[in-house]
Amino acid sequence: MNLSFSHKPLLGSAFALGLLGVAQVPVALAEDDHKHHSGRSSMGTHAGTGNAAHAMDHHGMTHDDGTATAQSRTPIAPITAADRRAAFPHVSGHTLHDSAIRRFFLFEKLEYQDADDGSALNWDAQGWIGGDVDRLVLRSQGERSNGLTEQAEIHAMWGHALNNNWDLVGGVRHDFKPESAQTWAALGAQGTFYNIDIEATGYYGENGQTSARFEATYDLLLTNRLILQPTTEINVYGRNDESRGVGAGLSEIEAGLRLRYEFVRQFAPYIGVNWSRSYDGTANMLREEGEAVEEWRFVAGIRLWF
Repeated sequence: MNLSFSHKPLLGSAFALGLLGVAQVPVALAEDDHKHHSGRSSMGTHAGTGNAAHAMDHHGMTHDDGTATAQSRTPIAPITAADRRAAFPHVSGHTLHDSAIRRFFLFEKLEYQDADDGSALNWDAQGWIGGDVDRLVLRSQGERSNGLTEQAEIHAMWGHALNNNWDLVGGVRHDFKPESAQTWAALGAQGTFYNIDIEATGYYGENGQTSARFEATYDLLLTNRLILQPTTEINVYGRNDESRGVGAGLSEIEAGLRLRYEFVRQFAPYIGVNWSRSYDGTANMLREEGEAVEEWRFVAGIRLWF
């Protein structure tokens, strides 16, 4: 339909009046309904008005800038001891300082190494049996090369928990190789510092020899199952022991970088590299025998625990 410009204001006014009439219908119905209910109330019309104002006060409050803040209709009750017990129920199972005897054993390294003078089998294992505070701590590490055991040792120590992160350990270390067997008294500490696993142990040998060892291991999670592990081991000796090829001072530093994939937490194959270098008296002995003081090795193995 064709409408002239002069008719458009009249149509707009009629349309606005129509909308106003539609809007007034629910308002009128609401007023009638309110009057109907207020007539049954003993407080009358003024009571209905008061209740509306009271409800407005509880539902919200308007600020000077026009914004509204929601408010609770009823106050929040304070938290009681019963509420806390319901939110944090007692969980059965392991509790700190209980009397149960437990055990754990870990092969941190069980690996093939591509050495300069042939392949080698290297292991580094540790475990414990006991309770939360006192336990028997076991360690072993060694190396077999070309079918011969080049180095092998075992620790048997008593561990006592100083706190949640650190244990004091003391006992004996027995070297099967190299050369003839030798026994050491051992005293040290092991624990965690900023997620770095640390073992620091001092030794006193049966022939008056002294030694110290520091080991550090860190697990860097690339994903939940792919883990990069840097390791460091430092050995120091108090005096020369030519029969075992160690000299006074800083004997050796060994560092490794291994990348493992945990198919399950108890079983994880890995690959990596290992670097070692001899210093001071030990390095002088190796040079005299025409051997290298520094060596890189490719490694591949498995890490498992039970």
